[in-house]
Amino acid sequence: MQSILSVSQVSKTYASGQKALEHVDLEIRRGEIFALLGPNGAGKTTLISIICGIVTPSSGTILVDGHNAIRHPREARSRIGLVPQELSVDMFETVAATMRFSRGLFGKAPDKAHTEQVLRDLSLWDKRDAKIMELSGGMKRRVLIAKALSHEPDILFLDEPTAGVDVSLRRDMWKLIGSLRARGVTIILTTHYIEEAEEMADRVGVINKGQLLLVEDKAALMKKLGKREMDLSLVEPLSEVPAGLEEWHLSLEDEGHRLRYVFDAQAERTGIPSLLRKLGELGIAFKDLDTSKSSLEDIFVDLVEKR
Repeated sequence: MQSILSVSQVSKTYASGQKALEHVDLEIRRGEIFALLGPNGAGKTTLISIICGIVTPSSGTILVDGHNAIRHPREARSRIGLVPQELSVDMFETVAATMRFSRGLFGKAPDKAHTEQVLRDLSLWDKRDAKIMELSGGMKRRVLIAKALSHEPDILFLDEPTAGVDVSLRRDMWKLIGSLRARGVTIILTTHYIEEAEEMADRVGVINKGQLLLVEDKAALMKKLGKREMDLSLVEPLSEVPAGLEEWHLSLEDEGHRLRYVFDAQAERTGIPSLLRKLGELGIAFKDLDTSKSSLEDIFVDLVEKR
């Protein structure tokens, strides 16, 4: 698939000596949803700010749809919409005027049809003449997205888009992101809500301490790194894992009523048949058996801890 954004060997060291990014390489495919995951201070916002021309990199190259973002920032920036974490609007301005002003900043002629469509998609049309200061926190977040979409960008950055919003609004925004992708917009989001990445993203990148640890297709990542768990609900509770079961590294859960076995589903031998036989030999009876796979959050935490 064709690349729309290319980041090559990008580093950022501040005057204090703090290294925010170290030799980051990243290719974003046209039309995909890419989730960038990382703990606080990992470098997510710094990377986005550099791509969007807000922060100057110490070294490296960035191409936005073929345009060098450092040498030709205006051409590159015109293809990008940015929804920042913090509110960055005039609170005394109306919703519609904010969107029109932002569109004008990019040299775009007024387009009433486009403005109306975006505001309707974001459930803001009825609030178009309201001052932003009169809106709820969730509605203000929608205004930020409308502002970012005002000039019809090819790439949309969402920096923690649902931080501080309720579950209902979060779901609405997920639907909007899906509809934007269907129209061909490339979407890059950073998030602490890993279920967002798990639900929406095509690919996932994990960043920590300024270094990009990996970039993988979401499905391939979960298949390759995901573990499975088998829980055995016991007929009689145990006070400790019995001798003879050491090789399976079992854990007791639910005050001894449950035995948990974590295994690699991709391994040639999972160890389950031999475990069940051993339990029978030891006279440990169970009344139910349940298996589940690791979530993306489990994989993310494991990766960051290992590095």
